[in-house]
Amino acid sequence: MKSPRITKIAWGSMEIEGFGAGQDFKLFPGGARDWDWNETGTHHVPGIQPADVQELIENGAEEIVLSRGMLERLQICPETIQALGAMGIKVHEMETKLAVATYNDLANQGIKVGGLFHSTC
Repeated sequence: MKSPRITKIAWGSMEIEGFGAGQDFKLFPGGARDWDWNETGTHHVPGIQPADVQELIENGAEEIVLSRGMLERLQICPETIQALGAMGIKVHEMETKLAVATYNDLANQGIKVGGLFHSTC
């Protein structure tokens, strides 16, 4: 299954090919959905947790892009990076607009990529 492309990114808004618009998204091979931080108790600090990436892995992501927000205020728990590394999953972590470009490039190459995207701070 192909990873859906991100067709638009702006402060507080993203559009996903075949899935519509929203603010924060979880993307994975064959699917996309809103990323609701309340599901795992995610906050800017300590940031993206292992539970946040679990759905991406379960849906076949072999590489994962983690956006840190437009102003890079969203942190990533070290345990998240360690867990992904232990599974052999390559991780890309960066500012949101760069993360979108990286994700779309990987998806265009046919790589089974997943990602977490935060469209504000």
